[in-house]
Amino acid sequence: MIQRLTVPSRLTVDQYHELIRNGTLTKDDPVELLEGELVTKMPKSPAHCMVTQLTRAALAKVVPAGWYVPTQAAVTLDDSEPEPDVMIVRGEPRDYPDRHPGPQDVALVVEIAHSSLDRDQTLKKRLYARTQFPVYWIVNIPDRQLEVYTEPSGPAEEPDYRKRQDYGPSDTVPVVLDGHEIGRIAVAQLLP
Repeated sequence: MIQRLTVPSRLTVDQYHELIRNGTLTKDDPVELLEGELVTKMPKSPAHCMVTQLTRAALAKVVPAGWYVPTQAAVTLDDSEPEPDVMIVRGEPRDYPDRHPGPQDVALVVEIAHSSLDRDQTLKKRLYARTQFPVYWIVNIPDRQLEVYTEPSGPAEEPDYRKRQDYGPSDTVPVVLDGHEIGRIAVAQLLP
């Protein structure tokens, strides 16, 4: 028998956490909370999975002590709990036993875009700009490029990033933490 999920039209982060705690939502439910709504996560192709691991490995090589690189982990925002494909987070995993990292803990969010390109360039970009994540990357698999968004507008009528720079397979991209370049990665390392 199929169990129907009945939830309010808009959820708070606390209500979302309660649905997880009481077992209404489980790890088998492919959803994330975005701007108060349960949104179905896009299925992951083999290319998406591979690029996620390549991106994580490349970032882990340049990230200094005091930071770590989780994949597909939640970050708690005011009205959302997205699960970026890759992040750079301050501290270490043991620093977060009772909560997910928040905006103050995250230096970079990365979405791997295959079938999710439209969502990553609109809904996710707006959400991350409003939250003021300083750097947002989209590894754009169909166009074989890395889109780097910086200078978030923060809370605004139409939140967005003021700067976008695209990098192709022959380029290297700077990795920036707290406003300082800590290394460079060849974009070709991230692409299938």
